[in-house]
Parts: sequence; C-alpha cells; structure tokens
Amino acid sequence: MQLQTAVTRLLDIEHPVLLAPMDLVADAPLAAAVIRAGGYGFLGGGYGEEGWLLRELAALVPAARKTHCPFGVGFITWSLARQPRLLEIALEQGPSAVWLSFGDPAPFAPRIKAAGAKLVCQVQTEAMARQALDAGADILVAQGAEAGGHGVSRGSLALVPALVDLAGPDVPVVAAGGIADGRGLAAALMLGASGVALGTRFYATVEAAGFDAAKRRIVEASGDDSLRSVVFDISRRNVWPAPFTGRCLYNEHLRRWAGRELDLMRALGTEGERYAAARVSGDFDTAAVIAGEASGLIHDVPRAGELIRRLVEEAAGLLSAAPGFLAENSRQSLASMEAK
Repeated sequence: MQLQTAVTRLLDIEHPVLLAPMDLVADAPLAAAVIRAGGYGFLGGGYGEEGWLLRELAALVPAARKTHCPFGVGFITWSLARQPRLLEIALEQGPSAVWLSFGDPAPFAPRIKAAGAKLVCQVQTEAMARQALDAGADILVAQGAEAGGHGVSRGSLALVPALVDLAGPDVPVVAAGGIADGRGLAAALMLGASGVALGTRFYATVEAAGFDAAKRRIVEASGDDSLRSVVFDISRRNVWPAPFTGRCLYNEHLRRWAGRELDLMRALGTEGERYAAARVSGDFDTAAVIAGEASGLIHDVPRAGELIRRLVEEAAGLLSAAPGFLAENSRQSLASMEAK
C-alpha cells in the first residue's frame, strides 16, 4: 500500500516517512533499515563527530547504492558552522538530501545545492520558515513542541498548516513532533503536510543505536512523562542558544534539578562528572532519555520496516474510510437535530 505525495516524489521514495537525524541514535543500521522499508533515512550527524560520521557513512553508503536507494545526512546548523568540513565529508558521499536544524541555513545552502542535494530545513516558527525559504529550502520540516530533543514552543496542530500556507505549492512540508502511528501520519496529511519525520518512535526500534534500557523507558512512559528544559544541556556542559530547549523523559536527575538550574550550574563540578559517567554506563536515572510526548503512543520495540508498514497501512485505511465516517457523522447530526 502506498501514499504518494510531493515528498515521496521529490525524494524518490515509496512512503512519506522520514527518519529524523537524531544525534548518534540515527546511525547506519537504522537509516539503512528505513531505506529498505521504503522510507527516507537520514544519518544523525548531530554536533559533528568526524570519526563517527566517517564510520557510519562507510557502512551506509554501500548498502544504499546496492539497493539504488537515496539517503541523507542531518546536522545541527550552529554546530556545523564550527566545523564546516563535515559538510564536505558528507557531500563527497553523494547524499540526495541534507537536513539542517537550529540555525541559519544560508551559509551552507549554495554548497548543498551545488552538490545536487536537496536542502531540508527543520524549523519551529514562521520566522524560521521564512529564513529557510529565503535560503532556498526544498523541504520544510515543521517541528512542534511535542517533539523530543531540542525545539521551541509551538504545537504541531497549528504550526503545520501555517507553514503549508507559507511555503506554498512548490515547497512541501513534513510534520514532526508527537507522531508515532498511522493516526498521526493521516492527521499530518490532512493538515497539508506531505509526510512525517519520526524521532522518538524510531528510537524505540530494534535497529536504533542506544541502550535497550532507554528504549524500555520510552515504551513505559506516558505522554505526561517528559519535560522541555535546559537541565540535561547544563548537565552535559552543552547549553544551547536561545530559544531552544530540550525535551527528555523525567528521571531522578531531572526531578531534582528542574526549576533549580542555577543551583545545578553551581554544582556542575560534581554533577557534570556524575552525568557524564551515567551516559557512558547507561544509567538513565541520571542520564537523559531524549524523547517526546509520542512516548505515550509507543508500546513496543519493533523493527523499523515493520513500523513503517504499520504506519502506512493504518494511515491509508483511515484516509480511505474518511468519506464513510463523515457521512455517518452527518447522518447522526441530522437525526439529532430532527429529534429536537
């Protein structure tokens, strides 16, 4: 079953489902699994660790070429500005798209386009969307505040259609934040988006990099069990520029320090070392599980291909049933009015 949209045509993929380039989590095995299933896989270049990027590209590129499938690489824009060589390393491998998030894409856009890659810009406000469009974005990713990791404050329900209207017919919009099943994909398409980008939902898959304990916490969490804050940024000594804050799941560390960020900064000599050790050991009572409100919709850890199949089948079923649903609602409404 297929859902053909402007994004599937532009990226030459079967399904309008994109793997968000989660820092370190979206590695070669996960990106390759998404690609094989007909979605679009972005490597999570993140802050830019050259050794990691070289290793993961070396694993992903042959697999993508063998199946004649496109792949992409994503970067945190303000961090890429500190080491622009990483963009050249990525472009040398022929990605069909580069995803930039959190910063002005204009300095990198000409080089990306000259290499023949599509420019995908993740944005959180209309002002950021205009900046991305001015830079020549080929796709906008509308990231709502429900998303895990860094973002801003606007919710997806109003942000997505606003950016669809702003971008116009020539630049498709992809919805991100709070989407974990076919209902979310169907809703995003009805809002005018041409696809979805999933982070938290793909984190809880077999192929995703990371500790099984982190994936279990996502499965066990409700939609109420996350908070957008700066606690984990302070703890890992990597405070982001305004207006971005990071959403992660509640744990003992977050409960202790949320609202006491100045105290945390004063205690960073001890707390920073404790946090760094917890990240290495997989102690998620201290280290953050970076996940969003979609956790409340996640109840298993499937393979990425199985997840995409479920998403598309459920969304297609809902969309095909919509005319009958609306007709039945109309009949019920009419009957209710006549009874009065």
